[in-house]
Amino acid sequence: MSPTERNTIRTLIRYSIVMALLGILIGIAYQESAKKLPYEAMPGGEHLEAVLHLALVHGHVFTLGVLLPLALAAALLLAGKTGGSEVPHWAQKTLTRGYLTFAALSLALQLYKGYHFLLAARGGERDFVVIDEAFMGGSHVLRYVIYATLHTGMGLTLGAFLVALWRSLGRQKSASRNV
Repeated sequence: MSPTERNTIRTLIRYSIVMALLGILIGIAYQESAKKLPYEAMPGGEHLEAVLHLALVHGHVFTLGVLLPLALAAALLLAGKTGGSEVPHWAQKTLTRGYLTFAALSLALQLYKGYHFLLAARGGERDFVVIDEAFMGGSHVLRYVIYATLHTGMGLTLGAFLVALWRSLGRQKSASRNV
């Protein structure tokens, strides 16, 4: 295993640990924040709609921030163990500097949206169209640009790494690489 691969795997594991801790805190924050909007204030369906965006953040943090990076670390390790050649350095940097950054920003955006909906409902707004229209100051262009940038960046950087990983499995490992 090369030093670059070792550093990539260590980065992915550390990122997963931080995101797991963050996911736990977000779950606790969700539970405590949702309690501030009592069921008496809103009927069941509306209550669910008010807290759903925030409730989904917890699962997304564990999926995008914990499970997927750990799976990618395992895939990188197993690719070397099964005779694949080293994944190019640029692809590993794309994963650690690209995907991890875009994933964190996407999760922060989802957290912001979740609290936007919950706080607006707690503030007395009952029309979810109005709440949605007010998201990001009501600027649809800003919303589309941010969502498009983050999601496209996340998908392209992850895709680039996965293609490079796939290609590394098709080449024989050089004799100088020890696993």
